[in-house]
Amino acid sequence: MKKKGKKKSKKRKIKFKEVKFKLSEKQYRSLTNYCKARKTTIIKLIKKSIDKYANNYDVQVPKQFFVSERQLDLFGDTFSVAKEEQNFHID
Repeated sequence: MKKKGKKKSKKRKIKFKEVKFKLSEKQYRSLTNYCKARKTTIIKLIKKSIDKYANNYDVQVPKQFFVSERQLDLFGDTFSVAKEEQNFHID
């Protein structure tokens, strides 16, 4: 006898992307000590820290987080190069 009932649905395969970055020895020791004190792992700490950014903006980023056109670029090359050319221009 065969059992009649609901068919099992196939589980959707979840895709993961890998992110790598490097830490100095001091930074790694600091993370390790913090995680030991909090009884957690480094991966859980990092995931919890970036959760807001990783899960809330998958479709669209709100306008308030975009850089406006009128915002001054203090450390960009475009402004500093133009400023240097003005200061050192000899006629």
